[in-house]
Amino acid sequence: MSFIVGLTGGIGSGKSAVADCFAARGVPIIDTDLIAHALTAADGAAMPAIVRAFGESVVRADGALDRPAMRALVFADRAARARLEAILHPLIRAESDARCAAETQAPYLIVVVPLLVESGVWQRRVDRVLLVDCEEVTQIRRVVARSHLSPDEVRAIIAAQASRARRLAAADDVLHNDGDLAEIDPRVETLHQRFLEVAGAKLAAQR
Repeated sequence: MSFIVGLTGGIGSGKSAVADCFAARGVPIIDTDLIAHALTAADGAAMPAIVRAFGESVVRADGALDRPAMRALVFADRAARARLEAILHPLIRAESDARCAAETQAPYLIVVVPLLVESGVWQRRVDRVLLVDCEEVTQIRRVVARSHLSPDEVRAIIAAQASRARRLAAADDVLHNDGDLAEIDPRVETLHQRFLEVAGAKLAAQR
C-alpha cells in the first residue's frame, strides 16, 4: 500500500481546492465526502440502515438522503449524530481501504477526511496529517458565499467540529489558506516534494 497522507480542515478551509492541486500532479485522491454521498444516494448502501434508524423523514422523494433534514437533526441531537456516524463511518472506512489498496503504483496518495481529528481513528490509519488552515472569518465568508447558509449557521457547524487549536496540534504539515487560489499551488508543490521524499524514505526502510 502507498504512503497515505490524510488531508483535513474545517468547513470552508479549502480542502477541495488543495486536493485538486495535488491531483493535477498525478496524486491519487480518495475523498471520504464523495464516498459518503455515494453511500447515501438513492439505492446507496447506507440508506436501508439510515431509514431503519431515522425513518422516512430524512429521505427525499427519489430515495436519497435528505441532507438538509439530516443536518438539522444531527446538529440538534448528539445521540442522532452518533447513530448516523455508527452507520456511515465503518462503510466509509471499508470503501477507503479498498481504494487505497488498489493504488499500488503511486508513491503516495491523499485521503480527504474532513472529520479526521474528530473521528479518533483516522490519525492511526494515515502516515501523515496535512491540515488546510484558515481564520474563522474566512471560513464563514466562503461557506456563506457558496452554500447560502447564514453566518450563524456556519458558526454552529464550526462549533460542532474540532477546534482550530486541536487540528493544529494533530497536524504534521499545515497549509495556510486565507488568500486566493493562486497562492495555493506553490505551497502544494513544496508539500508534494516533501511527501515524495518521506514516502520514498518509508519505502526504502521497508526493503
